[in-house]
Amino acid sequence: MSAYDLIIRNGQIVTAESTFQGDIAIKSGKIAEVSVGKSIEAAAQKEIDANGLHVFPGLIDTHVHFNEPGRSEWEGLETGSKSLAAGGVTSFVDMPLNSAPPVINKENLQLKKDLAEQKAIVNPYYWGGLVPENIANLKELHENGVLGFKAFVSPSGIEDFNSADDETIYKGMTEIASFGSILGVHAESTVICDQLAKKKQSEGKTSARDFVESRPIISEIEAVRRLISYAELTGCKLHIVHASSRKVVQEIEAAKKRGVDVTVETCAHYLSLTVKDMEEKGGLAKCCPPLRDQEEVDDLWVAVANGEVDVVSSDHSPAPAELKQIPNGNFFKGWGGISGCQSTINVMLTEGYQKRNIPLEKIVALTATNPAKLFGLYPNKGTIAEGSDADIAIVNLDESFVLKNEDLFYRHQHSPYVGKTFTGKVTTTIVNGEVVFENGKVTAKTELIQA
Repeated sequence: MSAYDLIIRNGQIVTAESTFQGDIAIKSGKIAEVSVGKSIEAAAQKEIDANGLHVFPGLIDTHVHFNEPGRSEWEGLETGSKSLAAGGVTSFVDMPLNSAPPVINKENLQLKKDLAEQKAIVNPYYWGGLVPENIANLKELHENGVLGFKAFVSPSGIEDFNSADDETIYKGMTEIASFGSILGVHAESTVICDQLAKKKQSEGKTSARDFVESRPIISEIEAVRRLISYAELTGCKLHIVHASSRKVVQEIEAAKKRGVDVTVETCAHYLSLTVKDMEEKGGLAKCCPPLRDQEEVDDLWVAVANGEVDVVSSDHSPAPAELKQIPNGNFFKGWGGISGCQSTINVMLTEGYQKRNIPLEKIVALTATNPAKLFGLYPNKGTIAEGSDADIAIVNLDESFVLKNEDLFYRHQHSPYVGKTFTGKVTTTIVNGEVVFENGKVTAKTELIQA
């Protein structure tokens, strides 16, 4: 009888602290042994030779919109989780707003949990919503397992998920602080964006550039400053999602230095795509906050290199092709959301490691270890260590490829990353000790991916 279920041999193992050659033995979904510079002298039911490859902790994508129940024609838990597996992601935290009904009470949360148990092939976790009408429901959501709460201070784009005014944010933060959870916020100023958008459209200015200029970086900064002041007063942990510019990150960095409990996420698209991509690819590259110019992308990488960014996620916000159309070139129309959760690691390795010499250890920290720590999943997840869950991504750093539509596992096979050349490809993804993706194919057991 074999001592282990699986042994990964001869890989370069990468953690947030170091990179070393070694073997990993897995038993009953856990990492049972990690050797350093020597072979594990035991047998296993299955072995993977990772010679010449790098072995990462599975990524944790803390910002996805899988839209199920209710809008599974946009993206579902099956196709979404397959896409994550193909991108080396082993856990996700699903946003509360795009499903119908939204996750604003424990009953709606249970609907999503039941579906995820049937369909997801990677580990599912959940955000709960903070909206004006559900402050009394926040504690029960926390007690039923949501990792944090999400609010919009500008319109969410979803009719049944209301934006939170200042009173709701303050009261919600007070309640969330009382049981030690965290509030994530989409931070753009409604007043600034609405007034600029009205002015642009009244003048007939509706290009991609006009749309971007109607949602300027200062609109993020204004909202962030306000949110930080409420966090400072209430003691609530604050997490700013999808910051599009280092200028936003620096506001958060200053608050951290004076003791505010605040963290910041940026997304792969803000580290790789620009307004030019939006002009060329149309609605596929429309998102909110919008893409910025190349100098902002480069400056955001400086923030990453300096340790100013805590988390990198995908903000995967898919929609059918017809909703991504830009009618008559009017970029104020059409759904704003980027399909990208399959490509986060490719962006980080290509734009970060290959082009800008960002250490692999830092990439692991941003995409796995920091998310795990932020949401209370560490050390079970987010690292490679004895006793941790066997959530692993094996990567060939030297393999280059051009992303094609047919490579995508999304329900709708489109993405602004299609046509881009990436260097660094996921060869194998392991979730709780089970190989769920290998050599371009989903290998999860069929009972885990029921339609």
